[in-house]
Amino acid sequence: MELTKMRNFFSFIAVLLCMVFMFGSCTDDVSDNESMIYGKVKGVVTDVSSMPIEGVTVVVDESGLNATEGGPTAVTDSKGEFILENVSIGTHIITFKKNDYQTVSITVVPGKFNSENVANISAVMQYAAAEIRGTVTDASNADSPLSGVKVSISPTVSVLTDDNGTYVIDNLPLSDYTVTFAKDGFTSITKNVTIADFNDGIAVADARMGATEILRGLTAEDLQNAEKWYYNEYRGGRNSEQYPHWDWACDYMCTLDFCGDWEEQNEGTTLRIRNDESDRQNPADLEMFDSFVFGSKLITSDNNIMTLQVRTHNADNDAPTTFGVQVVDLSESTPMAQLIGGIKTLASEDYVSFDFDLSAYIGKEVIIAIGTFRAQTGDYWKQLVLRRIAFAKEKVEGWGWLPGTKIAALDGWEMTEEMVRSTMPQTKSSFTGISSVTGDRDNYVDAYRAWRGTGHFAAEWSFMPVQKDPEVFPSEGYLIKTKGSDAQVSTTKPQSYFYAKFSIADGSNKLKFSTRNFSDNPTFFKITAITEDINIKHLSPVSHIANSASSDNDGCWKFVHQDGGAGSPDKYATFEYDLSEFNGQDVLIAIGVYKGESNGDENKLVLHSLTLE
Repeated sequence: MELTKMRNFFSFIAVLLCMVFMFGSCTDDVSDNESMIYGKVKGVVTDVSSMPIEGVTVVVDESGLNATEGGPTAVTDSKGEFILENVSIGTHIITFKKNDYQTVSITVVPGKFNSENVANISAVMQYAAAEIRGTVTDASNADSPLSGVKVSISPTVSVLTDDNGTYVIDNLPLSDYTVTFAKDGFTSITKNVTIADFNDGIAVADARMGATEILRGLTAEDLQNAEKWYYNEYRGGRNSEQYPHWDWACDYMCTLDFCGDWEEQNEGTTLRIRNDESDRQNPADLEMFDSFVFGSKLITSDNNIMTLQVRTHNADNDAPTTFGVQVVDLSESTPMAQLIGGIKTLASEDYVSFDFDLSAYIGKEVIIAIGTFRAQTGDYWKQLVLRRIAFAKEKVEGWGWLPGTKIAALDGWEMTEEMVRSTMPQTKSSFTGISSVTGDRDNYVDAYRAWRGTGHFAAEWSFMPVQKDPEVFPSEGYLIKTKGSDAQVSTTKPQSYFYAKFSIADGSNKLKFSTRNFSDNPTFFKITAITEDINIKHLSPVSHIANSASSDNDGCWKFVHQDGGAGSPDKYATFEYDLSEFNGQDVLIAIGVYKGESNGDENKLVLHSLTLE
């Protein structure tokens, strides 16, 4: 009996202790909830081009610190904006999800919340449903499908071709890629795929292996798709001899197509002998370039002399840099790389000009390659620094503008009749001034390279900084401008301009230019058409949408319009032109900015976009 009482007593005590513990725990929970502070997380979601993304699901992690079960959620609107309500002031992981985009997560800490308990964050999402596909064939076996080819876009991403010679690399962000095709017994091939090559998220990169290699890694078929050298001058480096012609911001040579080992330096764009440890046992080769730059160029009687302005690194008289120029005429039955002017050697740290006579190719569009040869086996670190690649009727000396017959009616333009006639017509019809990668004076090569394949003005048009350098990377677009208080007022001499040539015809004779400026002072600009027989016409727009715009002296238009940006492309000023009077002609189009009045300020012209349709 006593034992039973004692057992019941201890059972009662145990139940009582449990109730006390449970009550204490509940009391603590209520207290925590009552003391918890809640706020908002808001922001905007854009793509890599700063365009808003609608329909992104925004989720807070399920950390137990949220006011709603499972965490607050939101969906971005047409402006890419979202608001997450009732988020506790604490540390959270915010996740952004949308089909066909890479998922992004951002951590928010208490310090991100302001005095109004609002945390502002922005997310950039990358399209990630793109794919590269294609077919690989065997040129040495009647172009039959070639299986077992390793197709790579990086050391960790590769696939093998199947029995039909086909392959697919999927789940890719939209970007530029270098695709490598490799198989034992075949020379490896590389192909460049740019953002512009993707159509509805798919880019096709076929390869034909086993064909004769003309330039290292490139067959005749590859060279058919070579990038065009539309213009007669390409400059490298960022030293300021004869500013602004040689200003850092005018260095666009590194947008050209380079193969092998190269680097952009202050002195110029440098071709280097491949010198990784695995390359040092490569045999000497004075026939095939080790590293080179190449493009497709129309040779005429106006530009048949090519001048290279070059210097060296890591070379001396006993072991100079060895280089040369090769031309491939794809119209020949068996195209071959022809050495022009013999093998050259150089040991100078000073700039030297070499000229090459291309008269044998007048009237033809040919592949031109400039490269360095490996002159010996071993640790062979030789460099050829390219400062200028120029085409004219004569050798180009020094730092000045291209020689030729100056156009009297375009005094101060530094434009010659030969440049007008021999500039090649553009194959593109849509251009942008928006840079997807930003840069500055110390880090601009990646930004310049990002222009490739995007139709960027700076990669597709030729820039002439007659009096003033540009601003290259504003988010509103590429920006050309005038000097400030020391600028001479003129509506005939541009401070700077871009030019390109177009074949005008029905379907490509309506030009639309999108722009803005940054001041209450007007910006003066004009668009000028120059025919190959040097007839010049300053164009007037047939319509325009701008806050303030009117015609001025000498064909200039002056305007004030301070709206438009990466997130508001519809707010730029637009000027539309009718080019139908030039149907059937190749016409050079120039866009210039002028110091139309003395106002003490720089006047700026933004090149946001241009289309020809």
